[in-house]
Amino acid sequence: MKIDVLSLFPDMVQKGLSQSIIGKAIDRDLIDLEVTDFRDFSVNKHNSVDDAPYGGGAGMLLRPQPIFEAMDQVNAKNPGHKRVILLDPAGVTFNQKVAEEFAQEEHLVFICGHYEGYDERIRTLVTDEVSLGDFVVTGGELGAMVMIDAISRLVPGVLGNEQSAVTDSFSTGLLEHPQYTRPPEYRGLKVPEVLMNGNHRLINEWREKMSLKRTYERRPDLLDKLTLTKDQLHWLQEIKQETTEK
Repeated sequence: MKIDVLSLFPDMVQKGLSQSIIGKAIDRDLIDLEVTDFRDFSVNKHNSVDDAPYGGGAGMLLRPQPIFEAMDQVNAKNPGHKRVILLDPAGVTFNQKVAEEFAQEEHLVFICGHYEGYDERIRTLVTDEVSLGDFVVTGGELGAMVMIDAISRLVPGVLGNEQSAVTDSFSTGLLEHPQYTRPPEYRGLKVPEVLMNGNHRLINEWREKMSLKRTYERRPDLLDKLTLTKDQLHWLQEIKQETTEK
């Protein structure tokens, strides 16, 4: 996957994504990351990329010219199809489904804003406007890095175990089940016996039920979006009854 990021703080993005699993994916050429400082395209003597809004108002807006010309360079290097993502509080909320959709693309471009916002004409460059959530940060770099991490781990070969992405929280529509490792008992806290008996049918059933239980207890809103199987409906009824009895 090719990923371009247009940012006023390229070091922040490059250093942040050069670590851990995503950094290794970049080293192995599974992810081709390029960060462009769109301040390099400023044409005024102060090298600025922002200006006061027409009509007055608080703050400064990013001017269209530097970002348009930075995109011209990206398109010249890679003229094919690409998804251009504007980090903006007005965009759709990023979630696992959006990450999975973007992971199918060959080329993504992230435009990171700063100051009060964008000149509206910048939006003509983009295919998607996306927000990390209902809050505001000082710039789009943090949001872009989180999204790139979530998307990149879905690219084949990035994770050592491809099954990890399939069973992640939200990938199945449910939160992930509890997990345990050695030792079997620590400070009086024991690993559930079912996980150590070697019966994979019972293990899978326990995991599915615990995933359903955790979702019901912590994110019941997710259940409204799912069509549950007959077994899941039965387990959910048991879970609700257990919760009522406590």
